Amino acid sequence: MARLPDDKLSALEAHFQGIENQMAASPDPQAYVKLAKEHKELSEVVAAIRDYRKVERNLKEARRLLSGPDHELREMAEMEIEELEPKFDELVEHIRVLLLPKDAADDKSVILEVRAGTGGDEAALFAGDLFRMYSRYAELQGWKVNVMEKSDGEVGGYKEIIASVSGEGAYAKLKFESGVHRVQRVPETEAGGRIHTSAATVAVLPDVEEVDVEIRAEDIRIDTMRSSGAGGQHVNTTDSAVRITHIPSGIVVTASEKSQHQNRATAMKVLRARLYEEQKEAMDKERSDARKMQVGTGDRSERIRTYNFPQGRVTDHRINLTLYKLERIIAGDELGELIEALITENQAAQLAAMDGLEA
Repeated sequence: MARLPDDKLSALEAHFQGIENQMAASPDPQAYVKLAKEHKELSEVVAAIRDYRKVERNLKEARRLLSGPDHELREMAEMEIEELEPKFDELVEHIRVLLLPKDAADDKSVILEVRAGTGGDEAALFAGDLFRMYSRYAELQGWKVNVMEKSDGEVGGYKEIIASVSGEGAYAKLKFESGVHRVQRVPETEAGGRIHTSAATVAVLPDVEEVDVEIRAEDIRIDTMRSSGAGGQHVNTTDSAVRITHIPSGIVVTASEKSQHQNRATAMKVLRARLYEEQKEAMDKERSDARKMQVGTGDRSERIRTYNFPQGRVTDHRINLTLYKLERIIAGDELGELIEALITENQAAQLAAMDGLEA
């Protein structure tokens, strides 16, 4: 049976107890909020450690009884050991996963960007399908979706749509969705019944605060423009649209709702997210160069998933997983099964990398 380093577990338990003691000492509100956040983050692993300790003690006692003279007690001990050993191994694996280094952005909300790729009108319709899929999944998680910027497709869907998805742990669950999503289906306008292939790109960026990314005033240029509606059919009489250019990186962000003040805030929010993601990608590349442990690269140019309507299947190419429940997945109701599989695969890769480093 695998075991866990006792000194590390004891240190974690002691730290957790120290946090509880500090919270009980009535600190100032700001300090209490910080302590409460750390307490919440550690509570699951500490509860698992306590279960592990209890099972370990019971196993030790049962093994002691095995060497005793009482036949009946030995039989009872054998039964208890048979029941406790698998539970012990499960707790070891569970705690190992909980102790894996966490992405600093995992708890954050996200900026979700979906853009039509190759495929013309069909790509825009597919981008609309993807956005509805994520919106439904977010609803099931209890998250809030707020559209920040959109450009409608000519026959429906979106050429581009950017939205904030607010809720605890949104980035942890959606971060593996970044990349190229491909669809294979017969468009409604296709008289010959031929299958067309089109694509849309998805970007999932952590929604970061000003303290996470510093943007200097001299590094940005802000331009105001006239807002236009879908397809340029309507033009506002006021210059309300805002375009912000981040000069060092060349990143350009636009926002074109009715309020210029709101557009500036929205554009800065998206700019912060993109700059943070750029910095994060550079750090992730350094880490993954040292040890490969990511499910894909998160690169928006990487084809990650195919939605095949004629066969009713969805295939995630990174983990070679195919599910024959396309309608339920694209509706958002069963997307969680794919997401959980990606998270599990990533955890397994991290554990394998950790074992390799410790060997």
